[in-house]
Amino acid sequence: MDDTSLGRPPRGARRNRMFVILGILIVFGSVIGGYLMHHGNLLVLNQPSEFVIIGGAAFGTIFIANPVHLVKSIFKGGLGVFKGSPYTSAYYMENLKMLNELFVYARKHGMAKLEGDIDEPAKSPVFQKYPKFLKDHAALAFACDTIRMSISGGIAPHELDQIMELDIEVQEKEGHEPVAALTSVADSLPGLGIVAAVLGVVITMGALGGPPEEIGHKVAAALVGTFLGILLCYGLVGPVSQNLAKQEEAKVMYLQFIRAGILAFVKGLAPALAVESARRMIPMHLRPAFSEVEKAIKGGAAAAKAA
Repeated sequence: MDDTSLGRPPRGARRNRMFVILGILIVFGSVIGGYLMHHGNLLVLNQPSEFVIIGGAAFGTIFIANPVHLVKSIFKGGLGVFKGSPYTSAYYMENLKMLNELFVYARKHGMAKLEGDIDEPAKSPVFQKYPKFLKDHAALAFACDTIRMSISGGIAPHELDQIMELDIEVQEKEGHEPVAALTSVADSLPGLGIVAAVLGVVITMGALGGPPEEIGHKVAAALVGTFLGILLCYGLVGPVSQNLAKQEEAKVMYLQFIRAGILAFVKGLAPALAVESARRMIPMHLRPAFSEVEKAIKGGAAAAKAA
């Protein structure tokens, strides 16, 4: 029984979430630990007003700089950092089996027989076996639209390849928009920290002539603003945007994987060779061995005959 059937997130997602949380704890733990080693007073860092100024201003810049759909993508992507990339070695293996089954069916019955499958993938006897792929609407549309064009005829393989490449470029550009927006927010945080510090200095100047302890407290509060802006930029928001960029790169590699398999089959290669072409597009740290793919495909074929 796997993790999904038990209602738990996949093991890879839990491990990625643990690493992200661990990284955040290390960053903030190291900073606070070093501060305490210098006999710093944690109460001095407790400046809610600085959090409001920096956090609120950064939050507002997201709405100023981006349209609604991109704002949603930013928050969705930020939460997705804790889930990790869905494109695991197991997911690639599952997709290799799906491509093989699709290609064998098309070779046996003709490409035209796939028309019903691509028009209503949710009702397809092939796609129904792979619910994760059905949930990936971008990849599903990419594969189905490409196969549909191949079925319609009148298009050479190299032209079909150009169309797929163009589609991937559009999705890549769209996927990196939230990354660029989040990076922009990270870059603005040190400046917003300076804004908070300047406001603190203004308050301090108004308190001149008062008790030295009060003036010292206000100066410390002003410096905390600069500290928070720099820490959030380089210790949290910046790394989150980099993680999100890597997930988008993984998505592009996955689309290239589908492209390689479909193109090879459209060119006339046998299903096994088309699947091998797709396998070669899998990143090395995720790529299953040739023997593993062959064993999985033969096992799937034997199960289908038995059914």
